[in-house]
Formats: sequence, structure tokens, C-alpha cells
Amino acid sequence: MRMSLGASLRLVKPEAPVKSLKPGNKSGKVLAIAAQKGGVGKTTTSLSLGSAAARFFGKRVLIIDLDPQCHVNLAMRDQVHVGGGALSDVLAEKGALEVEEITTSTSVDNLFVTPPDPQLMTLEDRLSGRIGKEMALSKALEVTRTHYDLILIDCPPNIGTLTLNALAAADQVLIPTTPTALGAAGVSGLIEATREVREHYNPNLDTLGVLLTRVDGRNARTNDAVYQLMDDSWGELVLPVQIGVNDALSQAQLMGQDIYTYQPSSRSAEQYKDLAELAIERLG
Repeated sequence: MRMSLGASLRLVKPEAPVKSLKPGNKSGKVLAIAAQKGGVGKTTTSLSLGSAAARFFGKRVLIIDLDPQCHVNLAMRDQVHVGGGALSDVLAEKGALEVEEITTSTSVDNLFVTPPDPQLMTLEDRLSGRIGKEMALSKALEVTRTHYDLILIDCPPNIGTLTLNALAAADQVLIPTTPTALGAAGVSGLIEATREVREHYNPNLDTLGVLLTRVDGRNARTNDAVYQLMDDSWGELVLPVQIGVNDALSQAQLMGQDIYTYQPSSRSAEQYKDLAELAIERLG
């Protein structure tokens, strides 16, 4: 009886879903760009870093717009081509579909994005009760990774199911923050979340670094105090590249363009190019 029961259990073991997407010839690195609060330049960093990597370093880049507010597509609306499908449907399909199957191109050569999907807001309900729901994105990138050199994930401004999916799928995480006490507190939460994801879901997850954004040189005293706090807390995790306050970034988003289309000679454009070079080097 025991042998028959064991044989029956083996027979009903679920099989891995069959992927229709054929593998490519690349071995893409996945970088999650995450923050525990909004207003720290997370989406600006995703878009500008991705555009710089595609334009100046010859990388085939995909930006995954994992935020239900769809800020990547909003900020780049003048350059995103019509097409693609719903990311929420891909993540709800238990690994049968790949992210690559719903992407769309942009007017920037070698830069691709997932279309805006407000239904990501309800994805947690759709995944409710599923064992391993934190791995949905990781499974949907298994073949997609082979079609890109670099995949950037623009996460929601919180540590919920979507952000946990991004961390579980990523090779490294980049944490943007403003040089404020509240910003520093948000970094602590992300670093702790990264540690827990590494322990439970993704043992290979690493931290690329903490990126200071919206740095205003006129606030020297405040900046110095925050820098010291961050250096004491995270040391070498604080990146040597910083992004200064620059109206060109917000103006570019109002026009629905990346910074290299709107004002390629701006200080921010050069800073994000430097960040792209650093990120590519550290991702390996």
C-alpha cells in the first residue's frame, strides 16, 4: 500500500511550465532599483541609467515598469512605442509566460520597456494563496534574461509583494535616496529587506550601492551631517557618483523624454552616464 501511494504521489508531481519563448544569446544582469519612499529619484534613475547604458555602452536594455503608477512610461511617454501587453498577466500565469513576450520598443536604440499596467495594483490579490508568489517575476525572466545585457526593475515605493518579487529576481539592488534623515531611514529598511530576501529567496542577491540623488550643494552643512551618518552606517555601499539637483530632469519628464533627448549636455546627463559606467562595471 505504501509503495502504491508513493507511486501515485510521484505521478501527480507538477511539471514545470513549457516556455514558448526561445532563448537568446545573452546573459543579462538584473538590477532592481528600489526605495522605501517616493520622491527620491527612483524612476528618474531607472530611466536615465537605462538610456545611458543603451546609448553610450552598447547594451541592449529592458526597463520593467513594476510600479502600478506607471511612472517610467509617463516620464518617457513621447518615446515609448505602442504595443506590448500586461505585465500583471505575465506574473499571474505561473511561469508559462515570459516578460519578453509583452515588451515594447522605444525611440532610443536598444532600449525597451514594459507597457504601463495599472492592474499591477491588484496583482497581490491575484497571487494570494499561491506558494512561492515572491518568485513570480524571477520565473518570468528565466528566458527573458537571455535577450538583454541589462534589465532594470523600477520598483514601487514600498516593500510589498512587487518589490519582493524584484529583489528575488535581481542580481543586485540599487537604492536611491535623498541626503536627508528620512531618506537615510528608508535606506535602512531596504537593506534589511535585501538581507531577508537573500536569506529566504535569492542567496545571490547583492547590493550595488546607495545612490545619493537631488544633492543640493547649497545645503553644505546638512549634506555633511547626512553624509557622515550614511558613511557611519553603510560605508563603501554609498556610491562615489551623486546626482545633483537639476531642473533639466523634471523638465525632461514634463516633455515625456529621457534626459539625453531633452538636454544631453546637462550636468545630470553626465552624472547618469558616470553611474551607468559604474553599474555596468560592478554588475560584471
